[in-house]
Amino acid sequence: LFLLISCQGVGYEIQTLNNIVTDSNEKFITLWIEHIRREDSEFLFGFIQKEERDFFRDLLKVRGIGPQIGMSLLNKYSISEVKTSLIKQNKDLISSVPGIGKKMTERIFLELKNKIAVSEQDYNKKINQRDKEEITFIFRDIDIALRSLEYPVKDIKNTINLIKSDFSKKKSNALNENKMNFENVLKEAISILENNDS
Repeated sequence: LFLLISCQGVGYEIQTLNNIVTDSNEKFITLWIEHIRREDSEFLFGFIQKEERDFFRDLLKVRGIGPQIGMSLLNKYSISEVKTSLIKQNKDLISSVPGIGKKMTERIFLELKNKIAVSEQDYNKKINQRDKEEITFIFRDIDIALRSLEYPVKDIKNTINLIKSDFSKKKSNALNENKMNFENVLKEAISILENNDS
């Protein structure tokens, strides 16, 4: 699946995962981009989740794994299914992807299994230990993003303050401690701003 994004008269072709279709009704879509340069060409790969983009990067470090095989794996299985298979030694799931044989599957498990287990532990620790400074950075980036979308500054401030208040009081189910990230906050902020305009 490819998206064509126009930026100041220049078109950029971005290869994405099929799961972006499920979000096609969204007014705004945030993509995490991986830019791959070759001697005679350049490629852009876009992912809805930062976790997908980061895993794609790790996957490409495995000898024999190219971008198209990496995209095929993430198109056939969700990122959670792939990580679970690595942790639980389910090699049949990985080897079922076209282009990934038994030897390549062994290399993927050898190079990524421990890294995935550690990253999962680190992620959980970060969730439990997230402090006010990290939250501040998220809302700073949200403010910048909303200004770039040309929402009124006053409305942006009111929306951010509302989300902060709901989060601190744990009123927002979408922004609990396990889901407090840039993408979710941005979606909630845009939803609030759009509803205020209607």
